[in-house]
Amino acid sequence: MNAIYPKSMSAAIPDKSRIAKAKSELEKSGVKFVMSSWIDILGSPKTKPVPISEFENLCIGKGPQFAVHSVSMFPELGPADPDQIPIPDLDAMFVCPWNKEVAIVFADLFYKDKPYDVCPRMALKRTMQDAADAGYAFYAGMEPEFIVLRYDENGEPVKAIDDDPGNGLRPRRQAFGYDVEYSLDSMPLLSDVVEHLNTLGWGLKNVVCEGAYSQFEIDFGFTNVLGMSDRFVFLRVLLKEVAKNHGMFVTYMPKPAQSDWRSGAHINWSAQKTANPGVNIYKDEASGGWSDFARWSAAGALRHGVALTAVNCPTVNSYKGLIGRSREFAGGTITWAPTHISYGVNNRSAMIRFPQARFAIENRAVDMCVNPYLGLAMTCAASLEGIQQQLDPGPSLERSLYELTPAEQEEMKVKPLPRNLDQAITGFAEDSLAKAVFGDTMHRLYSLHKRDEWDRFHETVTEWETREYLRFY
Repeated sequence: MNAIYPKSMSAAIPDKSRIAKAKSELEKSGVKFVMSSWIDILGSPKTKPVPISEFENLCIGKGPQFAVHSVSMFPELGPADPDQIPIPDLDAMFVCPWNKEVAIVFADLFYKDKPYDVCPRMALKRTMQDAADAGYAFYAGMEPEFIVLRYDENGEPVKAIDDDPGNGLRPRRQAFGYDVEYSLDSMPLLSDVVEHLNTLGWGLKNVVCEGAYSQFEIDFGFTNVLGMSDRFVFLRVLLKEVAKNHGMFVTYMPKPAQSDWRSGAHINWSAQKTANPGVNIYKDEASGGWSDFARWSAAGALRHGVALTAVNCPTVNSYKGLIGRSREFAGGTITWAPTHISYGVNNRSAMIRFPQARFAIENRAVDMCVNPYLGLAMTCAASLEGIQQQLDPGPSLERSLYELTPAEQEEMKVKPLPRNLDQAITGFAEDSLAKAVFGDTMHRLYSLHKRDEWDRFHETVTEWETREYLRFY
């Protein structure tokens, strides 16, 4: 079996015939520029575009190099250190359907001929290699949700698809979700998104008007965890570019306004044995129900639930959406968001859900700010630990967890999800599996970055505090 995780830059360089074939395909598609894109610690792609004539040099490590540490909040290296070199992964190459003169190929970073220790994509590859060595391969789908905005005549951001003229006439308890009128109003934008995704061949299932005004969800086919991470990052770029062409912009902020439904990005994952590819081991063939492998995997995810959430819900704002009820909600008061580190069959109030329509475990405590490479690396590692140790997740919970009293939580041994980034990152910093998945350097940098984010927020005097206290005492 070919190595998933190359231990040296020379081992990662594609052979000449593969490079020649890839270049020929790009030229036939009309590509003039290639963006070899590495992924930063927050999940954003970075690049230096090169003309197609430089493609061969790009692929053998003689293209642009990067001082990756120069754009990091906590640089490990200094101005006297060598740069990092991206090596394109030719299995992760996308011609941009909105501009077919440009192709994006995702790359792995190397430093002094070794994998760079602050490369999230390589962290996922390393975790995939560990799973493969143990005889397993993981697959995933994601459910991206996002809100589309525009600027009004005063330069203020407002919902792009909304029939409220601005004087409060919008129905207070009527959700945007599933509405036919709003779906029709959205079609000029959505038709471009659908056309581009069909061009990419991702197996688009549907595009849904979600609960918040001007919020949408896109559902497409699953693939291996690395391919899904690449698709997710590329999709975030695609949606922004399409929106610009309609005079709009996209936000991935989980909860932009008090009344908004949270923009999640639920991870649905399954596993196969490398010795028996194509067979989902989360389904018990004898009973037709969920297998022990699925229960063990869920138990691994629950054991590391706090650290997983710190990665999958990585911002201060993320935790404003992990609540059961919202007093200012558009379309009711129940959020349908996960609130507890538990699992249930089709229970949407739990972090881990066993859906009724597919044998893929769903982690609902994920949002659109996730770095998918790190989120899926943690998911794979936690699942593998659960399988290898045959962990017991305990009984599934089939009731709304929003109603649990503290006494019931204690009796049922159910812990709530972190209430804020402070609690999440504290758990992440102490989690041994997170340290192994991230590696010492990236684990420390991620902890520092998120601790700084929380501290800056915690020091900020907000408008709410001013309203609440300025004249009260």
